[in-house]
Amino acid sequence: MEKPAILFVCLGNICRSPLAEAAFRDAAEKAGLEAEADSAGTADYHVGSPPDPRSIEEASKHGIDISGYAGRQLAVEDFYRFTHIFAMDHQNLRNIEALRPEGSRAHVSLLMDLVPGREGAAIADPYYDGEEQFEATWEDVEAAARALVGRLAERG
Repeated sequence: MEKPAILFVCLGNICRSPLAEAAFRDAAEKAGLEAEADSAGTADYHVGSPPDPRSIEEASKHGIDISGYAGRQLAVEDFYRFTHIFAMDHQNLRNIEALRPEGSRAHVSLLMDLVPGREGAAIADPYYDGEEQFEATWEDVEAAARALVGRLAERG
C-alpha cells in the first residue's frame, strides 16, 4: 500500500490546519504509522507566516513545536501529491472542491467526518475568539487525528 499523504486545509493556514497537522503527526508517530502530512489554506492571507501565536502555544501544551511551520495556499498539485485532503469546515470544503481538477486522486472530505457522532461538523475557527477556543480546536483535531490514524493503520 502507498504511504498515506494527508493535507489539512482551513482558510488562512495559521490556526486550525497547523494544529490538525501537528495532532496527526503526533498520533501517527505514537502509532508507528508512516505518513506524510502538511497543511494549507484556501486563501493567501498568511503565505510564509508562522502559525498564530495562540496555536503555537496550544500545540506546545501538548509537547509539540509548530513554530517552524509556514503558511501556504492550497495548489492544484496538492490534489495529485496527497491521498487525502481534509477541510476544517464547509466553506473551505466548497473552496477545495472548486479548485479540484478533474481526475485528481485525493479523497476530499470534512475532517470531523472521521469522528463517530461528529460527521458533518465543522471545526470552529478560533481566530477571533479567546484562547479557550484554541483548546477546543485542539480537542477536535486531536480526536480526528486519532480516528484517522486508526483507519489508516487498519488498512495496513
